[in-house]
Parts: sequence; structure tokens; C-alpha cells
Amino acid sequence: MCYKDNELIVRPIIDGDLPKLWELMYKEESPEWKKWDAPYFELKRVPYEEFLSNKETIVNQDNRWVIEVNGEVIGTVNYYWEHKPSNWLEMGIAIYNPNFWSGGYGTRVFRLWINHLFNTLPLVRVGFATWSGNERMIKLGEKLGMKMEARLRKCRFYNGNHYDSIRMGLLREEWESNPIFR
Repeated sequence: MCYKDNELIVRPIIDGDLPKLWELMYKEESPEWKKWDAPYFELKRVPYEEFLSNKETIVNQDNRWVIEVNGEVIGTVNYYWEHKPSNWLEMGIAIYNPNFWSGGYGTRVFRLWINHLFNTLPLVRVGFATWSGNERMIKLGEKLGMKMEARLRKCRFYNGNHYDSIRMGLLREEWESNPIFR
């Protein structure tokens, strides 16, 4: 199973993706993407051999897929259960390659991913958490009709400044009535 939007593909991770994913995620000491993806949490670098030894938790999983543009792996999209008994699911995205930032790829990926999640899981809501310093992520949510559900003030500290933690969400009925998802 995979989803396409012109040159963009969202699909399960395969063995052949592992070298590129490791390179994008862990090769650099201080990758540019980490400045936007929860930079207040330390990036724990994983040696390549260790990354490969955990491939059964990465390859062909339902909760984490790869993002590909014109055959090039550029990132991942995922979900995790905040509370599975109540079907409370949160999702995330990481476009590791900065050459693909601000080009609408994140919005397109999340549109495909949200459709996938609502069509395959018994969800009432999907959502994500970010921080007020990541304005692109907040705008992505707004473009897709997501609502800001929570703003926890000044609880994230990064580079000597306090930032808000932001929660955004979309209800199934909002998804069903939003033409952007059709």
C-alpha cells in the first residue's frame, strides 16, 4: 500500500530505505532538521550498525512510513498512541532534507496520512504537538483545517528562550466535511 500525489509518495519503509534514513537522521552531529523538530530534546545519535540491528522495528511498520519525492527519500511520517484504549492518536512528520522545506510537501504528506489514518483506524480525532517556534508546522495544521486545541505557555526552553507547546487536532466530522481531503 502507498499513497501518491504527483511526484510525492508516502509508503511503508523497506530495507533499501535504511541507509538513506540513517544518513538523513544521524550522520550529521547537529542536523538542520533538529532545530525545528523538538530541539529542546537532545538528539541521541545512533551508530549505523545499531540502526540496522533494529530494522525489525523500522521496516514495514504501520506507524511509520517514508516520504519520497521523485524517488528520493526525504523524510518520514508517523503516528503513536497517546492512549490506545480511547483511540487517542498523535502524528508527526519529519522532512529531514531542508531542500524540501516550505514547498508544500508537508501539507501534502499530512493530507495523505490523515486520509490513511481515518480510513484505516477507528479514530474520532487526529492531532499533533509542536512548539511555537515552529511556525511552519502550525501553518501546516491550519491549512488542513486543524484547530489549536491547547497552548501550554512557556514550557519549552530552547536557545535561552521560552516557547509555548502547541497541540493541534482534527475531528473526523471536520475531516469528512473538508473538501481538501477529497
